[in-house]
This record gives sequence, C-alpha cells and structure tokens, in this order.
Amino acid sequence: MNILVLGSGGREHTFAWKLAQSKKINKLFVAPGNAGTAAIATNVNISATNFNAVKELVLKENINMVVVGPEDPLVQGIHDFFLEDNQLKNIPVIGPAKKGAQLEGSKEFAKQFMAKHNIPTAAYQSFTAQTVEAGYAFLETLNSPYVLKADGLAAGKGVLIINDLNEAKAELKSMLVDAKFGDASSKVVIEEFLSGIELSVFVLTDGKNYITLPTAKDYKRIGEKDTGLNTGGMGAVSPVPFADEVFMNKIEERIVKPTVKGLQEDNIPYKGFVFIGLIKVNDNPYVIEYNVRMGDPETEVVLPRVKNDLVELFEATAGQNLNTIKLEIDERYATTVVVVSGGYPEAYEKGKEMSGLENIGESIVFHAGTKYDNGKVVTNGGRVLAITSYEEDFREALKKSYRSIEKLNFDKMYYRKDIGFDL
Repeated sequence: MNILVLGSGGREHTFAWKLAQSKKINKLFVAPGNAGTAAIATNVNISATNFNAVKELVLKENINMVVVGPEDPLVQGIHDFFLEDNQLKNIPVIGPAKKGAQLEGSKEFAKQFMAKHNIPTAAYQSFTAQTVEAGYAFLETLNSPYVLKADGLAAGKGVLIINDLNEAKAELKSMLVDAKFGDASSKVVIEEFLSGIELSVFVLTDGKNYITLPTAKDYKRIGEKDTGLNTGGMGAVSPVPFADEVFMNKIEERIVKPTVKGLQEDNIPYKGFVFIGLIKVNDNPYVIEYNVRMGDPETEVVLPRVKNDLVELFEATAGQNLNTIKLEIDERYATTVVVVSGGYPEAYEKGKEMSGLENIGESIVFHAGTKYDNGKVVTNGGRVLAITSYEEDFREALKKSYRSIEKLNFDKMYYRKDIGFDL
C-alpha cells in the first residue's frame, strides 16, 4: 500500500516510524513532514489543510490511505472533502468527518454531547461577547480556581486556570471582547475546577467497534513541578501507574462505551482516534476534554508499546471490523522527554543547528520541529525532539531518556528534568 501521513510533528514522525515497520507498506509519504520523517518516508512540502494540493498528491502517487495527524484538517473537513469527491471517495481517511471533529473543534459541542449521554464531566456554562456580564456572574458562583476554555481550536493554548476572581473576569473579557485567541474565543466555556490527577485514554474506533490503546500521562506546563505556561506537552509516561484494573473498568463503562454508543446514536460517522483527557477525582474518572486525534507527545509513548501492525489496525478501522483485532501491548513502560527551543511557548528562534543525534543509541528519537538545511538538521519549531525509552520501571526509562538528551546540543535548548515527578 501507498500511505500518506498528514502533519509535521512528533506524532506524525511516530506514525511514520510505526507504519514503516509494516510489510504491507510499499511507499510512505508525509506532508509536510520533518527531518525525522525524511529519513524513513518521502516528505512532500504541502500544508495538511491545503485539500486541493493533498488531492493532487494522492492521485499522482496512487495513495491508498490517508492518516490525519493534527486536528486542523479534521475540523476543517478533510474526510468530508474525500467523501464528496468522485476520485477520492473510495480512499480511506483515518480521522473523523467534520461532524465528529466538532468534539474537539467546539468545547460547547463536546460538553453538550457529554451531558446528553450522561458522561461524567465538570459543570459548565458558555458565554459570548454579548453575554460577558452573565459570565462574570457565573464566575462569582464558582470556587477558585476558575477554568476558562476558548470554544474553538487555539493550538493547545486556549485553556486558562486562574486563582483570582478579578483576574478571571479580566481574562474572560480579554477572550470574548478583545479576541485574545481570535475566532477560537468568540465563545468561552467556563467550568468548575476538578481537583485530581490527570491521564489520557486513547480509543481507536471504526464507528461501531473500538479498541482501547494504552493509557498515558503528559506534562503540559513549561516549568518543573507543573509551573509556568501551558505548552503542547513536555513529556509523557505510558502506562499510567495509578490506572489499575478497577479504575480502567470505570473508564470503560462510564466513558468509553457511552462515547462510542453516543456517536452512533447521534448519527456521527467516526473512523479514527478519540483522545479522552481525564481526571481522577476520589477514584472516579471525569472527562476534561475530547480530542479527535492522537495526542502529542503521548503518541510517542503509546504507539511504541503497540505490537500490532499499524496498517492492519487502520485497515480494520476503515473496513469497520476492528472487532477482529486482538491488541498486543508491550508490557514495558515507555517514557518520552521533549526538548524545546529556548523561549517556547512564547517567542523563540528557529534554525539552530543540532549536534549529537548520531550518538543516541538506547532511546528512539522522534523529530517534531526540525528540518534539513544544507544537509544539517536544524530547529524549526518550539518543540524540537521527543526522546523515547523503554524499561521495566518508568523511572529507569526516564533515566535512559535523560542520558540520551545529555548527548544532544543546540543553542538555548531546554527540557524539563522532572517528568514523572508526581507518579
């Protein structure tokens, strides 16, 4: 098969790395890709949201399947674009159609879906610029801290957790009236704060059947001990040590099954990943958010633990026979530590030359924000590399990742030295 992966980050490099191991692969393309995918696939310099360019590539290279990495093309309707085109409609797309992608594209849609299908989540209300005064009043009914979520996509930065009531009101105004996150915050969901420990659960569904992939915990804050600004993710551990069998059964019965059943009941066609961001509150799971693709950097610890052929999993997803697949999981822990550009998640410089990649032997290096420049690997984003390691104990796996990072160097390189500190 010829397969195209859309996207350019660590998640997409991990998909390409896993797909490239399949005997079923003939040619593998990544658009636009990075320096890591260039080593194992053919990079094509087109945007994942330029659907006409994607169509041209698919027809020219006889692509048999498209795997969508990021959320933007899904929310913008790439799956629908394929279904509505006579030349493309028989080519499977792994990722939901636009209707299903609303689970991530609109926080309000997701909250209404959870309410309708009795899926446990925090109490909430949503507001617009016209109802900002009502938003202030709702904030006054809640206890600190206050959670404000931009309704639309804000590249993982649209969720604010604020301790002070007046500051929360000021931020609400900034989001709604001053368009802090552009169109993404033309509507804002305010919800009660749930206190507990977070984890992520990943489900692959064909719209009828599903399989639950390994759990993971990621670390969003830039600073150690989870301080500072939110990022796309600074590291991850899989599996989550506190997610025992009893707790996983609660997740399955109260959240995963009602989610898949809810999609069917609401006639939402869905072939792809459901990423469920959860919080454990007094031994009970609550949904914080849905995403409609794999997480990043969680993909870099989840997929390396899946022993199955990924092409076969995706074929079963496209053919609606995931019930025939028996998932095989590597029992070892996988951990990843993300190396970022100095200044990230705020302003940072690109184009910094990297050294030491060739010296890393005991870990897997997944590229995120990298590219080739005159034959040299240089930085090309905020999150630059994810360094993944296996071991029987997650602490030992993390030690491996940190040893590998010590061999790396580029100007203003930064990483968190405390991933897994709360486990």
